[in-house]
Amino acid sequence: MKNAADSDVQRMNRMLPPLPERMRPTDLEDYVGQRHLVGPGAVLRNMIEKGTLTSFILWGPPGVGKTTLARIVASSLDREFYTLSAVSAGVKEVREIIDKARADRSSVFGQGKGSPILFIDEIHRFSKSQQDALLGAVEDGTVVLVGATTENPSFEVINPLVSRCQVYVLKSLEAADLQELLDRALQKDVLLSGMDIQVRETEALFRYSGGDARKLLGILEIVVDSARSDGKIVIDNKLVTSCLQENVARYDKGGEMHYDVISAFIKSVRGSDPNAAVYYLARMLDGGEDPLFIARRLCILAAEDIGLANPNALLLANACFQTVQNIGMPEGRIPLAEATVYLASSPKSNSAYMAIASALEKAALTRTAPVPLYLRNAPTKLLEELGYADGYKYAHDYPGHFVDLEFMPEELAGTCFYHPAENRHESVLKSYLESCWPKYYGQPSEGSDKD
Repeated sequence: MKNAADSDVQRMNRMLPPLPERMRPTDLEDYVGQRHLVGPGAVLRNMIEKGTLTSFILWGPPGVGKTTLARIVASSLDREFYTLSAVSAGVKEVREIIDKARADRSSVFGQGKGSPILFIDEIHRFSKSQQDALLGAVEDGTVVLVGATTENPSFEVINPLVSRCQVYVLKSLEAADLQELLDRALQKDVLLSGMDIQVRETEALFRYSGGDARKLLGILEIVVDSARSDGKIVIDNKLVTSCLQENVARYDKGGEMHYDVISAFIKSVRGSDPNAAVYYLARMLDGGEDPLFIARRLCILAAEDIGLANPNALLLANACFQTVQNIGMPEGRIPLAEATVYLASSPKSNSAYMAIASALEKAALTRTAPVPLYLRNAPTKLLEELGYADGYKYAHDYPGHFVDLEFMPEELAGTCFYHPAENRHESVLKSYLESCWPKYYGQPSEGSDKD
């Protein structure tokens, strides 16, 4: 009889969707985690309750409820809901959805319901042209865009699109959230609620899930399936570990561990520790991280943290990226290690990074500051008569190929953005700048940062 019962359960399990899908919540009351966004008085809950929906991007690791939250928002507001996956959709599909949304919105049935919601999963995978195709529809309200991404939108989504959306950060689920999900699955799932399951230990379940709800429920399903023939199922750390066969959480390139390890890698290179840096590089490679992702980070590190202290660092990092792109893995691990050790062992300077950050801040406040007339081009007679290019001094006509001329707009005259750091390479630059601009570089700069 027991075998027959087991066969019935297995047959039912094959007919049902996977446990994570069965347990997907349909309203905010069943939604677990992200209380800073959906708790009482939180921004997304207020948006839903007031019906004032604006475009937004959900940024966070996998399995924390981005897609579920988007669906709950749409159902709560009774909006049309369209979805695209950036992995498979192109510009053609984007435009088709926008045309359909525009038609539905203008129809008799669509009037009064508010703009349809267009949910784009993994929006960071959209090309620039695909993202450009969304701009008009988002700006004129044809659709309310809800994007989901595991990557920083500041780097992976074009600025015009980011500026039209609020960005909300979702966090990995905490132990209390995971416990709530576990209890709910055991009590309410159509299959598990009818089984005799006792959970004695949760440490392995939670550790392997890495704050990912989908992974937690997937692991629970694997454990239950593996132990079902024993009748009563007692879940402990030993059973979970043996069922998973290997430590799947040692490095999750899509989850919380991904962010921890890459952060440690970056900080080790910045902190000039080649041993720790190459260790974290090995952790990432062993865990299956995209080697080009690592190579891109090395290029950023070379420019941001080493910069003018060793200009060759950026050349080597870029050569590493191209080499890894050309030869692939496993040989790509060698140039990655070479670049990692070289960058970690190089002197550090963020003077160029600080200079552009300061200049961007000032540029945002002085967008209309006129360029001095003598620095403007004068391609026509009219512009010559207006004084364009009049008074410009050609540097190569002067001793040392330098002439003292104010290049800043008048209201920014005398502003200094670049402060050389104290290292061998920048000492050479500083000596030259002191000879040219003693009024700026004749004395130690307050903004100088030391290695």
